Amino acid sequence: MKILVVGGGGREHALCWTLAASPLCHKLFCAPGNAGIAEDAECVPIAAEDIDGLVDFVQREAIDYVVVGPEAPLVLGLVDRLTEAGVKAFGPTAAAAELEGSKGFTKDLCAKYDIPTGAYGRFTEAEAAKAYVREQGAPIVVKADGLAAGKGVTVAMTEQEAIDAIDAAMAGGAFGEAGAELVIEAYLDGEEASFFALVDGDFALPLATAQDHKRVFDGDEGPNTGGMGAYSPAPVMTEALIEETMARIIRPTVAGMKAEGRAFKGVLFAGLMITAEGPQLIEYNVRFGDPECQVILMRLMSDLLPALIACSDGVLSSFDLRWYEEAALSVVMAAKGYPGSYRKDTVIAGLDAAEGNSDDIKIFHAGTKQGEDGELLSNGGRVLGVTAMAPGIAEAQALAYTAVDKIDWAEGFCRRDIGWRAINRNAID
Repeated sequence: MKILVVGGGGREHALCWTLAASPLCHKLFCAPGNAGIAEDAECVPIAAEDIDGLVDFVQREAIDYVVVGPEAPLVLGLVDRLTEAGVKAFGPTAAAAELEGSKGFTKDLCAKYDIPTGAYGRFTEAEAAKAYVREQGAPIVVKADGLAAGKGVTVAMTEQEAIDAIDAAMAGGAFGEAGAELVIEAYLDGEEASFFALVDGDFALPLATAQDHKRVFDGDEGPNTGGMGAYSPAPVMTEALIEETMARIIRPTVAGMKAEGRAFKGVLFAGLMITAEGPQLIEYNVRFGDPECQVILMRLMSDLLPALIACSDGVLSSFDLRWYEEAALSVVMAAKGYPGSYRKDTVIAGLDAAEGNSDDIKIFHAGTKQGEDGELLSNGGRVLGVTAMAPGIAEAQALAYTAVDKIDWAEGFCRRDIGWRAINRNAID
């Protein structure tokens, strides 16, 4: 098969690395790709949001299958356009991608189909939003309704912090059109987990569990980011909790979306809070998480491609996936200043030394490009995902940070405590 992966981040590098190993894959392209992806696929300079350009390329190259990585082209209807052109694709239609494209839509779906989530209100007027905050009190969560690259959420510990977040979104335009409507919801107390399931419109197949680290600094301090590291499996997700999540959250969502005429096909990514009352949905994403994708695919023993095609074809119920027992952990190296302003085009070296000849270490590129002189340059906020696999989380953590310390990048930084919850839990157990 000739396959196109759409996107150019760490998630897409992990997808390309995995799909390139499939015996079904004859030729692999990635648009736009990055310097690391270029080792596994032919990169083509088409932006992920350039729907017309992507459809033209797919038709010109007679691509057999398209795997859409990021959320933006899904929300823009890339899968719809490809389907109209007679090309199979992995990912939801624009109507189904509303699960990520509008947080308010998801909350309303949860209310209608009795899916456990925090109490909420939807607002298009700042004063009404502020009145709701004063009525509910703090802590409280303020979210931009639309896509905000993982940065549209404020967990406000005081009412004033929530009011400032409302002003920043609605008066200050901090998130553009995405912040024109806000969802304000109850603060949920517990431990977060990332839960993924492949879906074919009717059937959902859970994937390996994972846990992300959203805050930029050690100890879960500082602003939210797109993710500073992840590990798999997540010990918080016991077999009982996995089944409860499937029964109370995932399956009702799949059934509800079909009932609404928005049948979901692709990967459903539930951000969960494990509370004293059980798992509750924080939000949905309609694509693989980044960096969760890296640790999940590191542990995948099966060929991914047939499972993705089964989602498109509606025959996922006949599939099962096998996983390595080992744990995987990924440390994100980001440009200094992220998630605020940062420099691009800074030189990175030492990646070969960091990976060595070990199959247990893989560096996924999230924001890199090749310089004119052949050097590796930074090209984003989150730049590398240093990923390791070992018998346990603690061993994988040690292996990942040993690799991090071999990378020569003066303008980079990382958290030094990725995996701390799992390691502490295991120490207590």
